[in-house]
Amino acid sequence: MPKLEANLQWMFNEYDLIDRYDAAARAGFKGVELQAPYSLEIDQIVERLQKNNLEHVIINSPVTDPDTGKGNIGLRADRMDLYKERTAQAAEYASGLGCIGVNIGCGPIDDIDPDEAHETFIANIRHAAEELGKVGVVALVEPINTRDQPGFFVNTSAGAMDAIAEANHSNLALLYDFYHMQIMEGDLTLTVKELLPSIKHIQIADNPGRHEPGTGEINYDHILAHLDEIGYDGWVGCEYGPSGNTEQTLGWASAWL
Repeated sequence: MPKLEANLQWMFNEYDLIDRYDAAARAGFKGVELQAPYSLEIDQIVERLQKNNLEHVIINSPVTDPDTGKGNIGLRADRMDLYKERTAQAAEYASGLGCIGVNIGCGPIDDIDPDEAHETFIANIRHAAEELGKVGVVALVEPINTRDQPGFFVNTSAGAMDAIAEANHSNLALLYDFYHMQIMEGDLTLTVKELLPSIKHIQIADNPGRHEPGTGEINYDHILAHLDEIGYDGWVGCEYGPSGNTEQTLGWASAWL
């Protein structure tokens, strides 16, 4: 049975950030993820994890440019030192929280020269893979749709796999998000099966709307059963905005929690 975990950036927003760990556990989740844990102290989070017997599955590297507000320092040659600093911060948190992986970021290309963006990105993800590997954490590359984030540099599973191959580091893996890939390429069942050896984390949301499964066009009863059939044994992160109160919209998950 797929192991569902709650994304606390998106879910349980009825509560203060630290209290979302308690809420997720009460709802039956055994794992959580959080893009930006950095406003909280590591020990503060660990206390909630231990109290609730939760596993902190992934976090994101903090890749927002302080000058532009864009999450694309991984593409900018003039920000490589900052990317390294942020990678070190992510490694500290991921190690302290016991995460399996870190989404190492990419972002929109905007006005960056495409060759610069490509070369910088490959160098940066190779660096992230090396540094995260030192603390036993996988570096995850996630393609994201260009409708929600115009110009996102890596926006298909094929593009992510090409970058991983070029960076050529054993600690790089694919984060496959069914929501983003439904928008960009479809053919979800076959694609996830073909890419399974390279996938270390999966995320879900329905489309359109990016709400909970059952609110859109993606057949998650089929998808989740399919993950069992093909032997995926990792976590499935619920990275969606609930269509109402989080607890009241979890009926879809009752068979999986």
